[in-house]
Amino acid sequence: MRTRKKRMTILLAAAAAVSLLFGMAPSDGSGKASAAGRPVAIASCLIAGTDVVCEIRASAVPASDDGKYYLYADEVYQDGPTGSIVATVETGRSVTASFPLSHNTADSNLSRKFLVAVKRGGQMVQVSDEHYITNPEAIAGLSSPRMNTGIKGILPDVERITSGEVAGMGIRQVIYNMHLDDICSAAAVPGAVPFEYNGQTWYFDGAVLSNYDALVKAVNRGGMQFTMVLLNHGTGAYSQDLVHPMARDGVCEGYALNVADDAGTEHLKAIGAFLGQRYSGRLGFGQVDNWIVGNEVNARTSWWYCSSDSLDFNVGIYAKAFRILYNELKSANANYWIYNSIDQEWNRKSNPGSFLAKDYLDRFNYYMIREGNIDWGLSYHPYNSPLYDPYAWNGPEAWVKKGLSTPYITMQNIDILIDYMHQPGFLNPQGEVRSISLAEIGYTSSFGTEAQEASIAYGYLKAASLPDVDSFMLFRMTDDAHEMESYLALGLYDLSGNKKPAYEIYRNLGGPGEAAAKERASEIIGMDIDQMIRENIIWTRSGTGVVSLE
Repeated sequence: MRTRKKRMTILLAAAAAVSLLFGMAPSDGSGKASAAGRPVAIASCLIAGTDVVCEIRASAVPASDDGKYYLYADEVYQDGPTGSIVATVETGRSVTASFPLSHNTADSNLSRKFLVAVKRGGQMVQVSDEHYITNPEAIAGLSSPRMNTGIKGILPDVERITSGEVAGMGIRQVIYNMHLDDICSAAAVPGAVPFEYNGQTWYFDGAVLSNYDALVKAVNRGGMQFTMVLLNHGTGAYSQDLVHPMARDGVCEGYALNVADDAGTEHLKAIGAFLGQRYSGRLGFGQVDNWIVGNEVNARTSWWYCSSDSLDFNVGIYAKAFRILYNELKSANANYWIYNSIDQEWNRKSNPGSFLAKDYLDRFNYYMIREGNIDWGLSYHPYNSPLYDPYAWNGPEAWVKKGLSTPYITMQNIDILIDYMHQPGFLNPQGEVRSISLAEIGYTSSFGTEAQEASIAYGYLKAASLPDVDSFMLFRMTDDAHEMESYLALGLYDLSGNKKPAYEIYRNLGGPGEAAAKERASEIIGMDIDQMIRENIIWTRSGTGVVSLE
């Protein structure tokens, strides 16, 4: 159970759910909603033992040739009544249909979507929206207690994990990237790990996995929680089926996952099930608690490439991939938390090929609610704007504003995001505010080490003051030479391996030395940092954040 404070009630969540039952779109902040016009809704679709039970509700019983509802199971890439019929029941305003889950067989329904159709004029006509199973955790057999010990996190240097240095800094969470391309393999590859799933045998790279195993176990031994980010670089010899057909013409850091055909979706199901089991904490390979699907997926031309510039299309295929991984992972370990990922460009794009973070979040939530509310979490990257701006507590007035129309959401105005996630239409199935992970954030020392010290202190302490924030992941541990070309000296160590002053301040935060860290940050800022955060004092400076290099 989460320990963060509930500020919205189950009653409010239920009210939001009712508005969606017959195809109403959730609020996007404007208070407006639109009707889909379908008379039938799948109110719930839940695993019960070895079966799936769907509750079907109708605002008006649709006309049909034979007085029957036909419940279809579609793969995520199918539209309309084109999959297989899994149940047939008499029409009515409130009926129940059940069918076998068939987990881990060729006919598995775990990650399929379901819809209701009627026969009219000899043709099947869809009369409901699609709906997914929303309690995959019901069949989890390897659940492990979560390692929730604090929000202070970092993207580490691996060698500093194994040496014990990271744990010695008081770090409670570690985040790391996994490239799905790298872990896929074939039977002929030496050391390949076979995995039987859904009637097929899949193979994973044993050598690559052993490195991840060692890292996860080392993090666990240090008493730290592990978050894995799932990426698709599109370069693997045995993973080309994972690249979406509309992403195969690009050259980017990350590619949209393939949910357009059987090859991609079945491979993705197997990957989710395999990783969910392997890193459950019960098989000797270590324990991952959190999974993030993709990186800044609203940045279409950078991190989740797809050639289509349609927001609805892009969010739609991401939501399908998210559903598959969510259901497969949670079916292995009920205690996993699974997050999406968006950047800080709330209402302004620095890249015209990207989507606004707010628009993407709204549309993602729409699909999640319409097709069955699940307990997804939000991974947000509240960097300064511009990225190289060194002052977390004093941003440019052009970009950092107090209202919902702000171009960017940074740590200064992060409360805007928190409040936004408190809306009834954004609550999880239990009526709680969703887990919010500040999974990537860093501050440069290119314009002075003092600014980096104070910014890290301000960012961490602001996050720690917010009950709904479950992690603060500092990016990164050591400077990266390529990033420094853009004045992004984000590390706690410089390129020579020397500790910057920011190392000491981050080590002290959240521990016995926090008072000293606060005193140092207050001295640099010129105001008591506790007061600044407690009273939500937001300083801004004129201009757009261009810092003089003189």
